[in-house]
Order: sequence, then structure tokens, then C-alpha cells
Amino acid sequence: MASSSPEAQADRLRPSLSSSLGEAETVAPFLQRAVSEPPAGNFNQQSQRRRRLAGKPSRPRRQQSFSRDIEHAAKETYLITHLAFTLLRYLGIGYRWITRLLALACYALFLMPGFLQVAYCYYFSENIRRSIVYGDQPRNRLDLFLPENTEGAKPVVIFVTGGAWIIGYKAWGSLLGMQLAERDIIVACIDYRNFPQGTISDMVKDACQGILFVFNHIAEYGGDPNNIYLMGQSAGAHISACALLELATIEYEHGELTSSKVAKIKAYFGLSGGYNLFNLVDHFHNRGLYRSIFLSIMEGEKSLRQHSPEVRIQEPSIREAVSLLPPLYLFHGTADYSIPSDASKTFCNALKKVGAKAELILYEGKSHTDLFLQDPLRGGKDELFDNIVSVIHADDKEALAKDALAPPRRRLVPEILLKLAHSVSPF
Repeated sequence: MASSSPEAQADRLRPSLSSSLGEAETVAPFLQRAVSEPPAGNFNQQSQRRRRLAGKPSRPRRQQSFSRDIEHAAKETYLITHLAFTLLRYLGIGYRWITRLLALACYALFLMPGFLQVAYCYYFSENIRRSIVYGDQPRNRLDLFLPENTEGAKPVVIFVTGGAWIIGYKAWGSLLGMQLAERDIIVACIDYRNFPQGTISDMVKDACQGILFVFNHIAEYGGDPNNIYLMGQSAGAHISACALLELATIEYEHGELTSSKVAKIKAYFGLSGGYNLFNLVDHFHNRGLYRSIFLSIMEGEKSLRQHSPEVRIQEPSIREAVSLLPPLYLFHGTADYSIPSDASKTFCNALKKVGAKAELILYEGKSHTDLFLQDPLRGGKDELFDNIVSVIHADDKEALAKDALAPPRRRLVPEILLKLAHSVSPF
């Protein structure tokens, strides 16, 4: 795959995004439809605006039938299957990939009791709005997880899922979305194009559009547009960090400091992410994400700098834009072999050097998936979950009091199966 210069990549992204960051003179039709007049099947067609009846807001009524959900699922299944075969042509069939696929199958099988319960809630809960369209690309959709309590405007977490830039999907954030919704927090899980359907510039562009869309529309679902948090996990942490930096750079260049949406983001949560691609190429190659594939995803070696947030924030040309960044909280397990915890350590240090507010929280002995999957499926007390909620509710004494009295989260998978999953995990 031919590589392109960082300047060319930035030019491709900027025209469609700059129009949505304020009342700019030039409006790109593509993004205008995404954030101002969504396409058919859009946010407003899937829901009615919240009304206040007898002093209480009413939740938008779902208009998608179950048959339409099945049709959409069938189309996405076909798309994913087609992309999987395309991907196999890149990967080839080798011993390493076969063993990893077998390990992944066993891993999923051991956790299946929990996955089935989450899937049932995902498809049948009245508090989940699935596949809201935010753009005109096939994967430009997001899911909303809404609290049962509709009193008052709710804090919002925009979540970008992981998946090695290849198998990411919005439904991977379902468990997190459901559990945060139990604490009166709205979660918007953004889907985005994966490789080979798109490359890193497409993924970052999709994430930017999704973030702007949530800002413009979340009030219709009871969310507070002035109380929004951004979060990403694994590859999603990298993509969301790139999107955050890209939006900050565009806003600074257009002089939109007073109306900055990036400045309105209360905090960024990066979970098990990698932020310096130069340090990860060889590591991923040794773990089976071969150099040729990784560089194809990242649009060639010349683009690694453009898509390495740790490197970009040190460039003098965007130092001022860095001042717009919210506080950044980086979470990582010390036993993470997919993306070593050093990735978060070096990023945190780089952020502090350029004056950004950053905090690193390490979890001793936790792997790449322990924090995001096994621990939440285990139920009970979860240190990562408590840390995130405490930041979101820091200025809300009433919410903190409710959190203190909240019952332990329900166990979804027996301990023996969790241990077996941990032992065979390919991550």
C-alpha cells in the first residue's frame, strides 16, 4: 500500500472536520450531513426529542423494529465476513495465526456465559439505542446506553472500542456501557471503519465525526453536552487520542478557542493503549501483527509520526494546541503483553513535559483483557471502574453518595471459567 505524507493525510481530514468545529465560512458537505443534517436513518428519525411531561423528561421512543435490527445485523455480518476473507489474503495462513485463532476460540468459549447475558441485554433492553447513524460511511454508527433514571442531564462517556485496528466493533463496549449506565452515566460507543475497509486516517476521521455528533445531539437523549468524557481501549485508545489531538489542532488553527469542543471534554481515559507507533512496530510483528500489515494499516512508515500522539505533542507547531487538551488519565496493567505498560508510561511523561495534565494508574498483574473483560465479568468491586466513576462524579456529591451505597455488581461468569480464559488468552 502506498504511503502518503503526514501533511497530505492532515489535508484529507481537515476539510471535512473544520466546518463542524464552529461557524466556519467553508462547510464540507460530507461532515455537514454528519453533524448538522444526519443522513437517512439518522438520529432524529430513530428517536423523538425528549419532552418534559408533568415535570419529568420522557425518553425518546425507539422506532426501529426488531426485524430491521435483524436486517441490519445480516448486512453487517455479510460485510464483516467479506472483510475477513480480504484480511486473510493479507495475513496468509500460518502456524502462528492458526494457534492464535484457536486460542481466541477457546477464550471466547470460556467467557460465553457472560457474553450471552450481555448480548441478550444488548438486543432487548429498552435503555439501549443501537446503530444511530452519525455519518454516511457503512460503519458510521454508534450505540447509546441510557440510565433508567431520566431526572436531570447526565454525564456522557464517548467510548472508542479496541480490536487491533482490524476487528473493532461498537458492541464490544456493551458491558462497559451497561455498567456505567447503572451509575447514571450515558455511554456512546462509536463504531468506525476497520482495516482493510479503511486505514488509520479513515478511523481517526470516523472517531472525530462521532465525537462531534455526540456533542451536537446528546442533549436530545438527556446528556449534558458540557459534561462529556472521551475514552478508548487498546487500539481504540490510540485512535481516540489521535482524534482528540486532531480536533485540538484544527480548533487552534481556526481560532475557535472560546467555542472549543475539545476544551469542553472534561477528561480523557486511555485504557491499555499505545501512543508511539515507532516503539510498537517490532513488538506487534513479534506477536503476529506483521510489519507489512501494520504499516499498511498505518499508511506506511512516513505516516507513523502523524499518527503517534506521543511524538506529535512534542512538535513546536502544535504546542499551543496541546493547551486545549483535557486532563488525561492513562490506565494500564503491568502484565499486559499485547501493549506493554511502558507505552502509557512514556506517553504520560511526554504529556507532562509539554504542560498537559496527565496521570498514570497501573494495575499490578493485570493483562490486556483483565481490566476490560475478565474483571467486569467477575462482578463485585472493580478498581478500574471505581476510578473512572470517581473522576466523572467528582463534582457531584449526591452521585458520590449513591455510588458509595451501590450494590456490588453481579457476577456473570464462574471463577473457574475466568481462570481458564486467562490461561488461554491470546492477548
